[in-house]
Amino acid sequence: MNTLICYDRCGTCKKAKKWMDENGISYTIRPIKEENPTVEELEKWIPESGKEPKKFFNTSGKIYREQKLSAKLKTMSEKEMIDLLATDGMLVKRPILLSDGKVLVGFKQEEWEEALLKK
Repeated sequence: MNTLICYDRCGTCKKAKKWMDENGISYTIRPIKEENPTVEELEKWIPESGKEPKKFFNTSGKIYREQKLSAKLKTMSEKEMIDLLATDGMLVKRPILLSDGKVLVGFKQEEWEEALLKK
């Protein structure tokens, strides 16, 4: 089963949903603002994604800019980053797709096609 973790007002999330619908891929939606990823989930998803924790931050978000996180992340440990991400879903890059042990962060159509359409 595919779980799409997204924010309903996010343009990238809308594109991901549209692409999945057009390709007949079923999914359930988990609203990131109401159901923020937990520390435990992030500790599992980050290695499964193959990305470093920094890549899980929504760098275009208001909170990211207000807290000047681009500078702060340079000196933060992985644990500190994960703890911070778990405090607010709006800090987390979206959409996140959970699909059979795969974790895709952000919507890059080519990456999603490779993961979901090519068997």
